[in-house]
Amino acid sequence: MGAEVVLQLPFRGRWLTQMSPARRVPSHGTHLMGSTYAIDFVGVDQAHRLATTTDWRTWLGTEPPERFVAFGRQVLAPCAGAVVAVHDGEDDHEARRSPITLLGYALTQASRVRAGIPAIAGNHVVIADEVSGAFITLVHLRRGSLQVRPGQQVVPGQVLAECGNSGNSTSPCVHVQATDRTDFGSAVGLPLVFRDFRVWQTTTTSTVRTRGLPGERSVVEPLSGPG
Repeated sequence: MGAEVVLQLPFRGRWLTQMSPARRVPSHGTHLMGSTYAIDFVGVDQAHRLATTTDWRTWLGTEPPERFVAFGRQVLAPCAGAVVAVHDGEDDHEARRSPITLLGYALTQASRVRAGIPAIAGNHVVIADEVSGAFITLVHLRRGSLQVRPGQQVVPGQVLAECGNSGNSTSPCVHVQATDRTDFGSAVGLPLVFRDFRVWQTTTTSTVRTRGLPGERSVVEPLSGPG
């Protein structure tokens, strides 16, 4: 395997980058389950809003995942290769923006780790990248939306599923990581970069990058391509 795994962004439209390894490594504060270089993306609209509704639940309670822009957006294959694993059946739970509910969720993190992969990754797809040999995992997918099966060959831009809020997620997002094996108990995370995307500095101004790692809180959008 090379030094970096080069992928295509696994979606269309604009997405806010969170938990980027461009800010720190390990990006999620842990090496567990091969997440050393994992990166998260949260869908936004043209005004760069996560959701179009804000009310008392935003500040004091939980919110339905359907309220968020990302929920139900298509998740695309970031590389060519064979699907080696899929998991479906985990519920899309309530989302959280309220500091009160986020604190409560953080306090239950250890119990989800003990519960294993389904409680952390939720519904997910693993692809063996035919170029690097790495295993690319996309997690937090919407229940019942998976469109691929183990053994199936996929191409970049092919629809895999929809963005959901399953597993260890506070709002609908797509978590992407590369590992050296499929056994998440012993997997080692691998660094990744993305090709051909736009970075939006404001809602109307942007720059193009042919290769790179999106920075924390940057809004990115893939350039036109397959799919």
